[in-house]
Amino acid sequence: MRINERFIQELQGKVDIESVVSDHVNLKRRGKTLMGLCPFHNEKTPSFTVYPESNSFYCFGCGAGGDVVTFVRRIENLDYIEAVKAVAQMAGVPMPEDGYDDTLSKKRMRILSANREAARFFNACLTDPKNRFAYDYFINRGLSPNTITKFGLGYAPNDWRMLLNYMKSKGYSEQELVFADLAIRSEKDGKTNYYDKYRNRVIFPIIDLRGNVVAFGGRVLDDSKPKYVNTGDTLVYKKGSGVFALNFAKNANDNKLILVEGYMDVIALHQAGFGNAIAGLGTAFTSEQANLLSRYAEEVIICYDNDEAGREATKKALGILGKTGLKLRVVTMSGGKDADEIIRTHGRERFASLLNDSANKTEYRILQEREKYNTLTDDGKLKFLLAATQVLAECGEIECDIYATRLSNELGVNIESIKAQIKSARSKLRRSDGERRKKEQETMLSKSFEDKNNPERQKNLRAARAEETLISSLMRNPDFYNKIKEKILPGDFVTAFNRRIFESMIDKLEAGLNPDLSLIAMDFSPEEMDSVTRIFHMSKNLNNTVKECEDCIAVLKEKTAPVISDVASVSDEEYLKLFKKNKI
Repeated sequence: MRINERFIQELQGKVDIESVVSDHVNLKRRGKTLMGLCPFHNEKTPSFTVYPESNSFYCFGCGAGGDVVTFVRRIENLDYIEAVKAVAQMAGVPMPEDGYDDTLSKKRMRILSANREAARFFNACLTDPKNRFAYDYFINRGLSPNTITKFGLGYAPNDWRMLLNYMKSKGYSEQELVFADLAIRSEKDGKTNYYDKYRNRVIFPIIDLRGNVVAFGGRVLDDSKPKYVNTGDTLVYKKGSGVFALNFAKNANDNKLILVEGYMDVIALHQAGFGNAIAGLGTAFTSEQANLLSRYAEEVIICYDNDEAGREATKKALGILGKTGLKLRVVTMSGGKDADEIIRTHGRERFASLLNDSANKTEYRILQEREKYNTLTDDGKLKFLLAATQVLAECGEIECDIYATRLSNELGVNIESIKAQIKSARSKLRRSDGERRKKEQETMLSKSFEDKNNPERQKNLRAARAEETLISSLMRNPDFYNKIKEKILPGDFVTAFNRRIFESMIDKLEAGLNPDLSLIAMDFSPEEMDSVTRIFHMSKNLNNTVKECEDCIAVLKEKTAPVISDVASVSDEEYLKLFKKNKI
């Protein structure tokens, strides 16, 4: 996928990465750089770094990195051309009329267009008098006609090709419908057949933050299995990263979001006036969804179903959301198994009362432990207190003191005994954390030699390091190229991934362009840009001289890079000695 390189360089000069990233990350300046909590993985200590002078970013926690286009591409889940268009719009720069291949972008647009047309079809089927039973399904679940319209609810008829035939009449091919996951392709007896994915199900359109229909959820009207059929991964939708109704909730949340389990829970809450209700899409709540919520709220109230599965899901969600810095509360559902049932049975006032009585994370965890034991007996009281002190060992001193006092008063146990147990639990926790951090450091050391994008690196450390030094030096000092180009060819590179980077750089250099991250990003995926950016930022540890580049070339010409089997056992000093052999 190509776009005019000079346009990209012009665009990079007119867009400020700090302003783009600040819409998603709370940045604080540290010298020439800015730092914040990474939006691509959960962390409590900031490791996400923005470099304004090179218009780039790099996370020292998860390794995500790239230029401003790569950031927009990842944060918005866009392809390269769409990300360039988005950045150009931010900078007020018009896109060139030609000079780029937007084939993939056009495919995405066709899928979005097909989804929009399919949503209209499903909605029309729902309001068709002959499908009154489907419409009544929603009415009987307590939804009003206005709510049905607001959420664009629909019905997929019990027919194998009705949607297919309709969409073909609108100009969409069967293959395009397969790409959109609206149709399924089947090979049988040497013949290719296509049929509708959704049949005899009520339909819930899934709309992204830009108002695009990106996917669908289909539910049976009875108790048959599977209960739900959902859109799989497509060019416009990724399971586990989306949040249902966030397009509505982000504008009405008062910095709070209510997290529930299902479509109907969300819709029922919106109808009852709780416009900040949302639900995670996919089989389980994910860190990607947690990071997304942290951009639009300061507090999340978890209202999962009142059953064992719901309690287990709550526990997991607390663990994931707890890493984002969000304030967390948990509603103990009573009077119904879920939000939808509580509102239909008892009204919005009851649910509002449950929200007001919601427990914070610590209170909820202690309540969960209390339910396991009979505190009227000495044995039950002892077991509960031991479990509760484990919870409090993770809390700050003030919070710990409040709950220790409360437990002492409730159970008639001396507060000093409770605090002593908390202190003991905290000591064990610190030892455990120390061991965990040691293992993490060992893992990070191992990963510093490994590279998911360059699997050959681990067994060719010296050669790979020479390749990376050469690449980084040329990125920072493109004028070196004319002095060394007769001495090095891509075929001299040992690892295929670094060879690709070098070839990309040569293309730019021969065209009279600087091979910076913004241009190299055209040739690599966002995940591959993580490794490219790591190499780019290693230049601060280099001499950045032509002699250094020539020494790297000498190593590559030797092609005698040693194999190391246990990289985790190599110390930093030993690694430097290894690389400095033969003047490297």
